[in-house]
Amino acid sequence: MGFEIKNQHRLLKRQFRSFPEIAAMNDEHWLAFVNVVNETYHQVDRERRLLENAVEVTAQELTGVNKQLQLFIENAPTGIVMLDSQMRYLYASRRWLEDRKIEGIDIIGKSYYEISPNISEENKRLHQKCLLGESACCNEDRIIYPDGSCGWIRWEIRPWMHSDGAVGGLIFFSEDITIRKKAEEELRIASVAFQSSDGMIVTDHLGTILRVNTAFEKISGYLAEELVGKNTSIFKSVEYHDEAFYRNLWEAVSTEGKWEGSVWNRNKEGRTVPVWLSISAVKGEDGTHTHYIGIYSNTSDPREAERKILELAYYDPLTNLPNRRLLLDRLNQARIAASRNHVYGAVLLIDIDRFKSINDTRGHDMGDQVLMAVAQSLRSNLREMDTAARLGGDEFIVLIPDLGSNAENAMHALNLIADKLHKSISEPVNLNGIIHTTTASVGITLFSDKTQGTNELLKEADLALYQAKAAGRNTVRFFNDAMHIQFTEKITMEASLKRAMDKGELSLMYQPQVDQLGKVIGAEALLRWSPVDLEVISPDIFIPIAEEAGLIISIGEWALKGACAQLRRWSQDEGTQNLVLSVNISAKQFRKENFIEMVKSAVSAAGINPKLLKLELTESLLLEDVDAVIGTMNVLRELGIKFSMDDFGTGYSSLSYLKRLPLDELKIDKSFVLDIAWDEGDRAIIRSILSLAQTLKLDVVAEGVETIEQRDYLLAEGCCFYQGYLYGKPLSEENFQSLVNSLQ
Repeated sequence: MGFEIKNQHRLLKRQFRSFPEIAAMNDEHWLAFVNVVNETYHQVDRERRLLENAVEVTAQELTGVNKQLQLFIENAPTGIVMLDSQMRYLYASRRWLEDRKIEGIDIIGKSYYEISPNISEENKRLHQKCLLGESACCNEDRIIYPDGSCGWIRWEIRPWMHSDGAVGGLIFFSEDITIRKKAEEELRIASVAFQSSDGMIVTDHLGTILRVNTAFEKISGYLAEELVGKNTSIFKSVEYHDEAFYRNLWEAVSTEGKWEGSVWNRNKEGRTVPVWLSISAVKGEDGTHTHYIGIYSNTSDPREAERKILELAYYDPLTNLPNRRLLLDRLNQARIAASRNHVYGAVLLIDIDRFKSINDTRGHDMGDQVLMAVAQSLRSNLREMDTAARLGGDEFIVLIPDLGSNAENAMHALNLIADKLHKSISEPVNLNGIIHTTTASVGITLFSDKTQGTNELLKEADLALYQAKAAGRNTVRFFNDAMHIQFTEKITMEASLKRAMDKGELSLMYQPQVDQLGKVIGAEALLRWSPVDLEVISPDIFIPIAEEAGLIISIGEWALKGACAQLRRWSQDEGTQNLVLSVNISAKQFRKENFIEMVKSAVSAAGINPKLLKLELTESLLLEDVDAVIGTMNVLRELGIKFSMDDFGTGYSSLSYLKRLPLDELKIDKSFVLDIAWDEGDRAIIRSILSLAQTLKLDVVAEGVETIEQRDYLLAEGCCFYQGYLYGKPLSEENFQSLVNSLQ
């Protein structure tokens, strides 16, 4: 045992002499005792430190929980406040303050009744009951905000207790129910109104009946359960109102959101009764019509109802001009009178130019104002005996029943009237602060005692209008026999063209394209139509007809498949296996949704190298949605297909668009090549095209090359590829093959 331990032993013996058991210990026992004491001490010390750590962790957890609780309370959807037993504020959440519109003041310690002085006595008694320890309760309060406005609050209170069980105060939970209260009030008012003496009906946007009131049951003779789920068309009376009437009615509801007037309705017994009807549209959040509410009133005077019904049946509700039905009746009478009195009359069909763009860019309200302005212009420039009518949409018609018996004088007067109306419509007008200028196309036909029927007159006016539009719009055209012949030929040709593919009358011809050495590098596939027992019809004649009739898409697909099949046949011959074949693609065909798939299918079915196929496009394709055009071209370009801009320089070309197009080639239109020998203007245009192509790294093919002088000039300017009669006319497959072989 060490000296230090012995000294400690002696010292402790003196200190603990009152403990004889310790004083009697020998040194060995003392050492064992000391070890036990030390071990006990260290154990107690470890437990103390563990307890201190546990307390610290618990405090941190409590702090975290308190923060989360505070965050929850501050962002809770209901307001929360804590009051002491004297109804003084201890705490108020953000939502509580917002619901009461209390801002910028410290309410802690202030009386609840001081901050909210408009609490009812009933609610104050509820507060006191809760402070006495009774169970929680809830109620609603109408409160007045600091700005003087009113609102509603729904609240619930609970007592909070001290540890000894005494009530420490109240905890409030509140919710702003002002919007709900207003909605309930509106529903009560609507419910009372719905049970009025007037018949009321509610439908969805398709006219399916959802609800009717008792008054409507009496008017219609139907019970509510018989009507719910049915369409309002069961009330139609076709003997009084035609489809045009209902079409005009719903057009007014669609554009203006309401309509009002007298109608004849068919009841359950099948009888028609006059009623005064008001229709109002209910709009959704997106502005579309979701429901319609109809209010029916019995009409006390059937004669007044009939008068208003006739007004609605025969007049356009927007412009108050006669509609088609009344116009046809007056035109028939004027035609009969002209035949009986041997006088001339006229029909003028008027179409507002590009009216759709007005609706699309400035809205239907502005479009309606334009229509009303045109209607007023027509009314103010016609005689009382004349009739201006609205046929629907943006089409108007003017009837001049009597222009006298002299044909020359009648035409002179008609020219003056047409010019006056055309200029009047074109006068600028102020529409809601916007100066707007309207232009119109006019088609006119003259009638007399030898004229055909009413429908034929309208067709003639329509043909003249078509010619006015084709001439660039904003112009006037008179119907003549040549128009009729042209129209008849066009209709006949259109019918024949529809059958041309099935009858094998369409074919492809191939015009060679050569380089500066005269070597054939490719060809353009050109469509030809050879009707049975008739002469070949020029593409300049039948292609526009195919475009207008919508046949160009199917014809274009046929031509593309034929071109791919030709490339397949060329690939089997060493002399033609590397030739590139161009095929024309119309704008309508290109914009077809399945165009990409159609091209892929044609290439795949023929099993050709897509790099040998070139699609020729026209500049008209760039007039709309250029980004979509570029997207389609890029998809096909990835397959290896080439693109050429045909007739370049004759249409609309925006350089900003042109540089983005994935083109391989520009084709100089033959109109610039024809007079190249002496026309300096054509030469300047060609130089510009070649310079532009060089900048954009594009090839250039000159079309219409017929002479060596033309070719030499083009070559001198840097154009190395040519197409024209100098190298060959469009040839059949066999003749083209012979040409290639001879040049080789």
